[in-house]
This record gives sequence, structure tokens and C-alpha cells, in this order.
Amino acid sequence: MAQGAYYVPHSTKWPLVGSVGMFIFAIGSANWLNGGPTGPWLFALGGATIIYMMFGWFAEVIRESEGGLYNDAVSRSFRQGMIWFIFSEVMFFAAFFGALFYARMFAVPWLGGDGTGAMTNQFLWPQYDATWPTHGPAELGGDFQTIPGFGLPLINTLILLTSGVTLTLAHWALKKARRTALLFWMVATVVLGLIFLTIQGYEYIHAYRDLGLTLGSGIYGSTFFMLTGFHGLHVIIGAIMLIVITIRCAAGHFTKANHFGFEAAAWYWHFVDVVWLGLFIFVYVV
Repeated sequence: MAQGAYYVPHSTKWPLVGSVGMFIFAIGSANWLNGGPTGPWLFALGGATIIYMMFGWFAEVIRESEGGLYNDAVSRSFRQGMIWFIFSEVMFFAAFFGALFYARMFAVPWLGGDGTGAMTNQFLWPQYDATWPTHGPAELGGDFQTIPGFGLPLINTLILLTSGVTLTLAHWALKKARRTALLFWMVATVVLGLIFLTIQGYEYIHAYRDLGLTLGSGIYGSTFFMLTGFHGLHVIIGAIMLIVITIRCAAGHFTKANHFGFEAAAWYWHFVDVVWLGLFIFVYVV
């Protein structure tokens, strides 16, 4: 390819496959949460379609990259695209953090009679004690207990932060062309990510079975599971990306001068780390 040329990808089925998968996934999720009998099946079908799309699209881009079809202009567009993608993810989580802060700092105090909510408290919820965590004046979902921050969540925080360190060491090894060290640290990063997900899964089971903490436990339960659940989904996506990158490293696809695929996955994983720090502080500790 000429240096000044820009590679224009051929038509591909993957955006359509991904859109159909996400549509089925969303319908299945909503159906499942509302007790519909087809919800779990649609949820699984949509998830499987998305995973199929991810692996298929990854493979196509890898073939094009290894075929020498990308130049510096394409590399810059990839970087810009990844930056905007992560920015959109920042806004996604900002919306949920905003809902948490609004409920905790404004809505709950108003229901308790503070400030502009005095009339609301007097006529609607005169007996409501505005304390956090809360399941609201109607005590939705019944009594529940919260998960202490300095237990499993702290362990998971240390695990995820350690995975960020091992990923950085892998990046350093790649830039030094130390293939054995690269693979070791990449495998370590993937293992730590899977351990994180396992512990979070256990935490969810414990919350539902032993603590009475569910999605139906008022505003605290809904914000807790929406924030930690979507973060867990992002960890799953990041782990899939890292597995693909590890396989590519083992195949010798990256060089110390040309490895944006690795960097993109690393950016995403570090973003996941930062989001979890915010979750740990504002959901579990404060």
C-alpha cells in the first residue's frame, strides 16, 4: 500500500450481526427482569451472538493488519476511535454515578423533609427516616444488609489493581521484545481478571441468598447492582479482549514498534480499573 493511501475496508456483515445480537440481548434482559419465560433464552442467544460478532470481527481486523493493509493514517484513526469509545464509556458510567449521587444527596434527604422536600415528607412520608442505605419510604424489597467494603470488595480491588500492574509489565516486555515475559504477564492479567469475576459472582450469590440485597431492594439495591453489574460486564468484555491479545502475542503478531491492538485493550482495562476504584469508594465504603 502507498504511504499516503488510506485503506477503505470492504463491506462486512459484522455491524449487522452485532446490532441484531444487542437487540436480542436487550429484549431478553428486559423480558427476564420482568419474569418473562423467554427472557433467559433470548438473553443467552443475544449474548452468544455478540460474542460471535466480537471474535469474527476481531479475526477480520487481525487478518487485515497482518496482511499489511494498515498504515500510519489508519493507525491514527484507530487511536482516535478508541479514545472516543472510552469517552463514551466514561459518560455511560457517569450517568449511573450521577443517579447514585442524586438519590443519595438530594432525593432521599428531600423525602426525609430536608430543604425543598419538607412538604413531601409532611404529607406523603411523615414517618420516613432518611438514612443511607435505604430501600425507600415504601420499604421496597424488604429488609436487607449491605456488603462491607473492607472484605471481599477490598480483596477484589487489590486483585484488579494488581492486574493493571501485570498488564503494564506485559506492555513493558513487549516494547523490550521479551516474548516469554510478555506471555507470562498477559496470562497473569487474564487469570486475575477471571478471579475478580469469580469473586464478584460469589458476592452476588451471597447478597441474594443471605443478605436480602437484590435489584428490588429499593434505590440502594437498584443502583448497587446497576453499577457493579455493568462494571462486571465491562470486565468480561475486557477479559475477552485480553484473551484475544494473549493469543495474538503467542502467535507473534505484535512488534515493539507496532502494537496498537495491545494498547487499545490495555487502555480499556485501565479504564475498567479506574471505574472500579470509584465504585469501591462511593458504593462500598462511603
